[in-house]
Amino acid sequence: MDSPICLVKNSDGELCLEPEAIDYLMGLKQKVVVVAVVGLYRTGKSYLMNKLAQRKRGFALGATIQSKTKGIWMWCVPHPEKTDHTLVLLDTEGLGDVEKGDSKNDAWIFSLAILLSSTLVYNSRGTIDNDAVEKLQYVNELTERIKVKSTTDNEEEGEGTQFMQFFPNFVWTVRDFTLQLEIDGGEITPDQYLENSLQLKKGYGKKINDYNVPRECIRNFFPSRKCFVFPSPTTPDNMHRLDSMDEAELSESFREVVDTFCRFIYQESRMKTVIGGHTLTGEMLGHLVTTYVETIAKGNVPCLENAVLAMAKIENQAAVDEGLAVYQKGMEDVKALFPVDINQLSENHLRSETEATQTFMKRSFKDENEEFLKALVEAIGNHSADLFKQNKDASENKCKALLENLSAQMDQGMKEGTYATPGGYELYCNHHDNIVAQYRAEPNKGVRAEEVLEQFLKGKSAESNSILQADKKLTENEKKIQAEMKKTAELEQEKAASKEKQAEMEHNIENNRISQENYLKEMEEKMEKERKQQQQEFNRTLDRRMQEQKYLLEMGHKEKAELMRQEIEEIKKNNQLERDANTQNQKALLELFKQQAEEQNKKMGILIEELKNRPQIPPCNVM
Repeated sequence: MDSPICLVKNSDGELCLEPEAIDYLMGLKQKVVVVAVVGLYRTGKSYLMNKLAQRKRGFALGATIQSKTKGIWMWCVPHPEKTDHTLVLLDTEGLGDVEKGDSKNDAWIFSLAILLSSTLVYNSRGTIDNDAVEKLQYVNELTERIKVKSTTDNEEEGEGTQFMQFFPNFVWTVRDFTLQLEIDGGEITPDQYLENSLQLKKGYGKKINDYNVPRECIRNFFPSRKCFVFPSPTTPDNMHRLDSMDEAELSESFREVVDTFCRFIYQESRMKTVIGGHTLTGEMLGHLVTTYVETIAKGNVPCLENAVLAMAKIENQAAVDEGLAVYQKGMEDVKALFPVDINQLSENHLRSETEATQTFMKRSFKDENEEFLKALVEAIGNHSADLFKQNKDASENKCKALLENLSAQMDQGMKEGTYATPGGYELYCNHHDNIVAQYRAEPNKGVRAEEVLEQFLKGKSAESNSILQADKKLTENEKKIQAEMKKTAELEQEKAASKEKQAEMEHNIENNRISQENYLKEMEEKMEKERKQQQQEFNRTLDRRMQEQKYLLEMGHKEKAELMRQEIEEIKKNNQLERDANTQNQKALLELFKQQAEEQNKKMGILIEELKNRPQIPPCNVM
C-alpha cells in the first residue's frame, strides 16, 4: 500500500466503512500486527505513524489548530522485522475536537481502536498529570461500549476480568516533555514515571474515588504498559514544517526517542489475536472491523464473542473451500491417467485427503462441534466418490472398446457364416480363447477389467451355444461336455469379477480406516493446540491479576487486595470448570466420530460377506 486510505469514515456523526479499505484487507492473507494511535487532536499522532511506516509523508500532518485526521485511516506496510507479516497502522481522529460539537463518536473511535489493535498508542502532550489521566475518560466507559461475551453470570466482574485477555498492549507517548525524570531527587525511567502517575490514593470519599477510578481502569484493562517521553523536536517556529524538515534539523534527543519507540513497536508488538489465541490475517481483520462498525451503526454494543463467532463461520467456510481445492488439485494428475488400478487411486486419494485436512486445520478455528470439518469430510467424500466412479467408467469404456476391437474379426466371421460348418465350434473357441488371452495381456485396464470380461462372456454365451449345437462334427455327448466347460468358464469369470469387487470394497474399508485415523489425529492435535493457547492466555491473565494484587498489598490497599484475591480464586475456579467442560465435549466429539467410522466399516463388511457367500463351483480349467 503506497499511502494511507480511510478505513472508517466519520460523516455527520455516523461511522461507516470505506469499501476500498475493506477490499484491500480481504485480499491480505498474511498475519497482521495492528498498531493504533489515539489521543487528543493536534498532538502529533500522525507523525509517529509515519515514522513507524518508515516514510516521511503519508498520514496527514497539520500545523494549525484544525484536526487533519477524520475517522480511522489505515496504512498497511511490510513488517520491518517479521517476514511474511504485515504491519497495519491505524491513525484515529483526534479526540476532543471542538469543531465536531457532538463528541459521542470519540468514545466509539477509541473503542474501535482497542478492538482492532494489538498495540494501542495513547499520545498526549506535556506531562502525565491528573488532567492527562482524566482526559483518558473513555477507558472508564469501556464496559458500556464493549461486551466480551453475549451472556455472563456476573456482567461487571466477569467482563472486567475478561477484557484483559484481549486488550492490546498499552503505550503512552508524551510529546513535548520538558520535566526532569526524577522523584525525590532520584532519577527514574519513563516507565516508572507512568507507574507513579497511575498510583492509587488511600482513603475514601468522592474526591479520592474520582481520582482512583480512571487509574484503576487503566491498571486493570492494560496490565502491559510502556511509556516514552519525547522532547520537542524543534523550535515552536518550525513546527508548521515538521513533515518537510530533514532529520538532521530535528533535535538529537528527539530522534533518539523516536528510534527507540519504533524499535520497541517492531520488536514487542504481537500479532493480532482474538479470544482463544487465534492469530488474524488481514482478511480476518476485515471481517472483524466490518462486524464492529455495522453493529455500532445499528445502535448496538459490539460483542467480541459474537464478532469472533461470525468471523469464525466465514473463515471456517473458507477453510472448507480451500481444503477441498487442495484435494481436487492433488487428484488432477491421477485423474489425467484414468483408468488406473485401485492401489494407485487410493494412494493419491489418501495423500490428497491428508493435505486437504491439514490445510483446513491450519486455517479453521472455533469450529463448534466440528461442523465445518464434517462439511469438508462430506465434500471430499462426494468428490472422491465421483472420481472413483469416473475411474470405473473410464475402465469400463476402455475394456469394452478393447473387446470390441479384439472381437471384430470374429463378429465378421459370424456374419459370413465362417463357423456354420462342421468343426466350426472348435474354430470359434480358438478365436474366442485368443480374444480372451489378448485381452488379459493388455495392461492398465483399470478396476472393471474382470467385470467387463464377465459381461462379454455372458453376451457371447447364446452365440457360442448356437454354434455348438449346429456343429455336426460333434456328438451329443461331446456337445454336452463342451457346454459344461463353457458354463464352468463363465462361472469362473463371474468369480473373478466378484473377487475384483471384493478387493475394491476392502480397499474402500482400508481407505476409510486410514482416513478416520488421520482425521482423529488431526482433530486431537488441533484440540490440544487450542487447549494450550487458551491455557497460556489464562495464565497471562492470572499472572497480571496477581501482580496487581501484590501492588495493592504493597501500597496498603488491603480491602481492594482482598477483593482482588477473591476475584483471582473465582477465575481459577471458572477456568477449571470451563476446561473440564471443554474436555468432556471434545471426548464426546471424538467418540462420535469413531462410532460413525465403525458403522460405515460395518456396512461395507456386510456387503463383502454377501459377496463371499455367493454360491461358487469347484475350481476348474478356464477356457
